[in-house]
Amino acid sequence: MGEENFITGEQKAWEILAALNPEDVCKRTLVSFDNATGQYVVVTFGMDFFVSPKEKIISSQSPRGDLLLNKLAYFFRLSILWYLVSAKRMPSSERLVKPVNIKGGEAFFRGTHVLPLDKVAQKFANDKEGFVKKGEGFGGTVLDYADASVKLFPFPRIPLVLRLWLEDEEFPARADLLFDSTCELHLPLDILWSIAMMSLLLMLF
Repeated sequence: MGEENFITGEQKAWEILAALNPEDVCKRTLVSFDNATGQYVVVTFGMDFFVSPKEKIISSQSPRGDLLLNKLAYFFRLSILWYLVSAKRMPSSERLVKPVNIKGGEAFFRGTHVLPLDKVAQKFANDKEGFVKKGEGFGGTVLDYADASVKLFPFPRIPLVLRLWLEDEEFPARADLLFDSTCELHLPLDILWSIAMMSLLLMLF
């Protein structure tokens, strides 16, 4: 996604969001709305973010919120806005899918769009506790998959699971990312890619 498309996409999302009924948005997305400030409150990776359609400002009081608001802004701003605009009122299926198995994902999540799973695997190749601690630090819960796994919530209706296999004498470390199968009903493929990227990059900070 080029810089020009990013800007256009963000402006379009702000325009759509400003015209939506806050009550309807909250029911669809499982976020809250502060009538006094005119801001949506979105829990992202265990942190509260405030989205003001009127002022077109996204902010957070969380000490770690700066990672998303500045260092990962390219992925985060577009993702949170389109989540508010397009997420559906439906529960998770609890059925996990790899990004490449999402419709269109085989082409989109390869080549120049490849996810940094190898870097995550290398970082935590012999550090199960560090992997789990990092995930928990971003609001994750521990699951019983692979050698270590955490369930993260980039957004309330978009859970994802990160799994880690530690390195041993025979095999190098390996990591993968799985979405709930409902993800493609909520968001377009490019936004799902942005969510996957920022989730993995958070683990690398």
